[in-house]
Amino acid sequence: MAGATRRSPNIVLIMADDMGYWAAGCYGNPEIVTPNLDRLAAAGMRFDNFFCTSPVCSPARASLLTGKIPSQHGVHDFIASGIGSANHFEYMEGQIGLPALLAAGGYRCGISGKWHLGASDRPQMGFEHWYVLEGGASPYFASPMYRGASGEKEIVREYITDVITDDAIGFIRTCAEGERPFYLSVHYTAPHAPWIGQHPEKYTSLYDDCEFRSCPREPEHPWSTFTRAVPSVYTDRKANLQGYFAAITGMDAGIGRIIEALESLNLLEDTLLIFTSDNGFNCGHHGLWGKGNGSFPMNMYDTSVKVPFLMSHPGRIPAGSTCDDLLSQYDLLPTLLEYAGLPPVEDDALPGRSFAAVLDNRLPAGRERESIVVFDEYGPVRMIRTREWKY
Repeated sequence: MAGATRRSPNIVLIMADDMGYWAAGCYGNPEIVTPNLDRLAAAGMRFDNFFCTSPVCSPARASLLTGKIPSQHGVHDFIASGIGSANHFEYMEGQIGLPALLAAGGYRCGISGKWHLGASDRPQMGFEHWYVLEGGASPYFASPMYRGASGEKEIVREYITDVITDDAIGFIRTCAEGERPFYLSVHYTAPHAPWIGQHPEKYTSLYDDCEFRSCPREPEHPWSTFTRAVPSVYTDRKANLQGYFAAITGMDAGIGRIIEALESLNLLEDTLLIFTSDNGFNCGHHGLWGKGNGSFPMNMYDTSVKVPFLMSHPGRIPAGSTCDDLLSQYDLLPTLLEYAGLPPVEDDALPGRSFAAVLDNRLPAGRERESIVVFDEYGPVRMIRTREWKY
């Protein structure tokens, strides 16, 4: 693969964990405090119809990395894994993925935060910098983390959102000293449960008087399953919502620090910034808490499968723009390769296609994409979504 030049943009992909597209000011929520996400949207493009490939963590993350749907990459549900468990192996072994493709094209690749695709105690898929969570979730003040190839676990006692931010900024500062462009995945655990008693008071106190009108208070759905795991979502609804919103605001503060670091290093104009979530989330929407597995049978409500998606690159992506095209996580790999000036993956089986032309106005949003349908998979459930209909 041809090497990237210094003119190839740096890429910072920031991913939330279990964040509904409705849970940000730039998506119309008047209650939640997200000034930095709002700033990112104002500086770039907000996508209003961006979907995950599966409404649960591990399959969605595998799809984002590989450009494949779950039935192609083989990860069909969240991986209940930890060191020493039966699931502790490399689920992505042998898969061609975005970081490896970028690394082959000259990029220096790093990840800070949640991995959740099996073995976490060793770098994989082209990541040179590796600082990841052991499994899929943890308390916010006692998180098991692995760094590099040492295989040694450390329990981080500081607020994990700040720890992930610090590590990400450290990687950016290191890369700023070199000539190679860099790709950084910043995978926050926020706003994944647990929520009560997990976040600094400076964030939770912002919501002491919040009425949480942005979260419907509907009768519990007859298929609801999440309340069996976290029954307090109904018995102490406000405390859980306060924690969920505080987790997002804490993450938003970390994103602001990353933007400030890029600015201070004069890297912001050379960097494509992306924000998204692995899957959507319901906080009372449709009478459910959780995502696709917040019910059984699994659900494909838009609140479960639609995710926030923002892209910003000063001077290249028009500020304050929006896109309502139907797009999916499986479109991201071909888009980033084209955006970076690297050759596409020659694989007719990949379901996605690049939307890079939309980003710099070579193809206005909404044109020539009307026939697009979005596919989702979760276990035995399949979804096809057009602009007007869902099956």
